[in-house]
Amino acid sequence: MTTLVYVGPTLAADEVARLAPGVRVLPPAAVGDVLKATRMRGVRRIAIIDGYFERMAAVWHKEILVALERGIAVYGAASMGALRAAELAPFGMIGVGTIARDYARGVLVADDEVAVAHLPAELGYRPVSDALVNIRYGLAQAVKARVIPAAVAPVLVGLAAKRFFRERTWGQLVADARAARISVGALEAWPKPDRKALDARLLLRRLRDDRVRRPRRISVPRTWALRQLESLML
Repeated sequence: MTTLVYVGPTLAADEVARLAPGVRVLPPAAVGDVLKATRMRGVRRIAIIDGYFERMAAVWHKEILVALERGIAVYGAASMGALRAAELAPFGMIGVGTIARDYARGVLVADDEVAVAHLPAELGYRPVSDALVNIRYGLAQAVKARVIPAAVAPVLVGLAAKRFFRERTWGQLVADARAARISVGALEAWPKPDRKALDARLLLRRLRDDRVRRPRRISVPRTWALRQLESLML
């Protein structure tokens, strides 16, 4: 049995291997990757954490549905995986963690909540911006820790949301707050939590501990676009 994990900036590959021994670690998922995986011998589970979306097309919903149709359990968490899991939950994709749950419930709605800029594979996909969902979570935790007043947190979230995802960092947020004459207390030096990483680790522990379950039967219409993508896989 083979479990594939698509991951990039959210967690390092060595941590993935340590938390879920035996999985095959792959780069962030892009269009066609999951469809290719459905044709690999022995694949029984696919877990999507990270996925491309800007410099190449994102993984299609339909190819995930094809995986489910072929009896492959598909999980998602933290980033692109959380988005797709919320969208495809009615068809059997399994969402894990707070972010996937919040998308499913409509608490989060924008794709850019989980978007980050990152370095290429040879530099370990190291993120160079901070996801809005992490900033939201971090500010909520800062309120609990009494680092900032409760009334300041939504204002700071608004400032972060105005930034393009590539410009969105904790440092930029502090600078924007100061420019707006908003006091942020000790926020700059306060250790920032990572909600995406927490959800990704939760998914990996589930892969490690859960027995493999075959998804319920579905049938996927072979639309023209899906047939074209499948023809490229031949």
